[in-house]
Amino acid sequence: MSDKKKTVVLGASDHSNRYSYLAVNRLTAHGHPVVPIGAHPGRVAGIEILTSTPNEEDVDTVTLYLNPQRQKQYYDYIIGLNPKRVVFNPGTENEEFEALLQQHGIATMEACTLVMLTTGRY
Repeated sequence: MSDKKKTVVLGASDHSNRYSYLAVNRLTAHGHPVVPIGAHPGRVAGIEILTSTPNEEDVDTVTLYLNPQRQKQYYDYIIGLNPKRVVFNPGTENEEFEALLQQHGIATMEACTLVMLTTGRY
């Protein structure tokens, strides 16, 4: 079994000062397949940022870089991906969505993807 976790980064940006930019780069550096989805097209870590919501299979993790109000439009999409877990990075905490995900058997974490990668707990 591979320890590489296919990750959808929701809120991806090609702006180097954004945490989502750092997350895509570090996830890629750790060998995790990444699907960056953002509001604007661009590239990060050599990967095209998608502005659509592609059907993906075998998603291990969705890591959120969107505030709770912007998450609402993605509720059904994320549930439909059926990831093993959703990481709510600092500033993205959303009790309503966390409860909904848990009702669908999807684990939730309030954590920082960057810290998890640095400490080997991703």
